[in-house]
Amino acid sequence: MKFIHLADVHLGASPDRGSAWNKRREEEIWETFRRVIAEIRENPVDLLFIAGDLFHRQPLQRELREVNALFSSIPETRVYLIAGNHDYMRKDSLYRTFRWAENVCFFKEEKVTAVKDPVCDVTVYGFSFHHQEIEREVLFGVVPQESEGLHILLAHGGDERHVPVNYRSLSAAGFDYVALGHIHRPNMPARDQIRFSGALEPLDRNDTGPHGYVEGQIIRGRLRTRFVPFARRSYLDLDLTLDEDTTQYSLEEELKEKIREQGPDNLYRVRLTGERSPELMLIPERLKSLGNITELTDESHPAYDLEALCRQYSGTLVGDYIRHFLAMEERTEVEEKALYYGLQALLETGHA
Repeated sequence: MKFIHLADVHLGASPDRGSAWNKRREEEIWETFRRVIAEIRENPVDLLFIAGDLFHRQPLQRELREVNALFSSIPETRVYLIAGNHDYMRKDSLYRTFRWAENVCFFKEEKVTAVKDPVCDVTVYGFSFHHQEIEREVLFGVVPQESEGLHILLAHGGDERHVPVNYRSLSAAGFDYVALGHIHRPNMPARDQIRFSGALEPLDRNDTGPHGYVEGQIIRGRLRTRFVPFARRSYLDLDLTLDEDTTQYSLEEELKEKIREQGPDNLYRVRLTGERSPELMLIPERLKSLGNITELTDESHPAYDLEALCRQYSGTLVGDYIRHFLAMEERTEVEEKALYYGLQALLETGHA
């Protein structure tokens, strides 16, 4: 028996709204989901588990038909699907009346129910959100039925407002595998037994690292799982350290090289650190134009000799300003920024 576990596809989402690549990302989320189905056609699996938030919001009729057609194209794979907190089954949800293909099982109840797979010796358990938030522990006390074969639980949640989970209790409940959704980064609370597949594609700049799905199979009588990177792009963090020799040109060249190394299709949060020449005037807009940069943070500061400046400007506003900060035993990050930004402003405007 072989399965794929994915979650948080968020079809219809528009990551990085307002960016030059926003429309491409919206289309890529659909395309990556289609690629998963194409992969299953090429390399069949017995079961496909989708642990909630297949859609980013209430699905439209045409979207459900599109997804159902994709499921119909893999008739030998049984699809088990639940609604999460984004595509929850509100009273007018099309999920309630939509007729799925014969190989699709949609769990409609907001309590855990069980379905025996018609081919594999597997019982699948699942529930769907009927509300955007569920603060009660839906999974508390849920245990497998007393029957032969594997018992696999499909669930969405894991925080205080969306089905809180006690992983120790869940691990001891007796399920052979728990396929979880809602947390967007891949995570494994219990090795090979409880896994968050993470979002299929990263959805915002905080979704850093690899994204994809979990593949599981029975190997020598034991269930084994592995994470399969599958996303079109990744959000990555880039740190650039400046020094007194750094120029705008050299910084741009370094950033371009790092983007070439990591991949021009990826999306980047760039952080500047270090001590730069006081004469260097950074042009952030030029740096942001060099790639898919979602955020640029400048934590660098001019390499001032504070003691020397304090002596040089003794008795002036600049000297008093520096002395105020030097008198602090320890400066916070905010105070550190205030020191250098304020000092730079005073020196550049001649308010000595």
